[in-house]
Amino acid sequence: MDLPRNFTIRESSHRIHNPFTSEKLAALGQALHLAPGTRALDLASGSGEMLCTWAHAHGITGTGVDISTEFTTGARLRAAELGVADQVVFIHGDAAGWVADEPVDLSACIGATWIGGGVAGTIDLLRRSLRPGGLLLIGEPYWRRAPLDQRIAEACHASSEDDFRLLPELIEQFGELGCDVVEMVLADQDSWDRYQAAQWLNIRRWLDRNPDDELAAELRAELSEEPARYARYQREYLGWGVFALMDR
Repeated sequence: MDLPRNFTIRESSHRIHNPFTSEKLAALGQALHLAPGTRALDLASGSGEMLCTWAHAHGITGTGVDISTEFTTGARLRAAELGVADQVVFIHGDAAGWVADEPVDLSACIGATWIGGGVAGTIDLLRRSLRPGGLLLIGEPYWRRAPLDQRIAEACHASSEDDFRLLPELIEQFGELGCDVVEMVLADQDSWDRYQAAQWLNIRRWLDRNPDDELAAELRAELSEEPARYARYQREYLGWGVFALMDR
């Protein structure tokens, strides 16, 4: 049980595996007015940056669950680096279907709503761990502008335009699912650049070290094509944000 190796190669230097900078992550933590002792569950927690930095800055406690052995190891090292290893725990496991043993104050899935089969299913999953009156956090893409055709949608790693919604429509969807949107912090194009461009450097450095690896041809082709495709399509059409929700 693990992520594909090409994914971990692309994001080997990332602390945040989404188009979100450390500054935006800190701004979100401040905006939520997190109290010391807040109990959090982070499903698909990646390298643990949210839990670790919020434990350090706000005194929260929490558990992260992620399918990647490499990212989980990195999360534990990050917790030790920040001196919060006694506040946060990281588990290597499948976050799909994961429910906390005791209700938490904050239940999150940042950028991996595939674990619940989409936004609706992931909100239902997060609710199963949440105390009444707690906060849900969802990180999700949205269209900055609607793609003109199927080709553009696929260039943004969508199977069709229907994979994502425009921002107002996504916010309306949260309401239809019984949630109030109480805060949001959105990625901007610079956030996307920091996330995507770092992948290109990771790939190039890996290729230089591993020219004969079985993945080398695939990643060489990706590095040759991806920067222009990203600049032409994804940077212009695709947004991303983290939305704080409370059940009505």
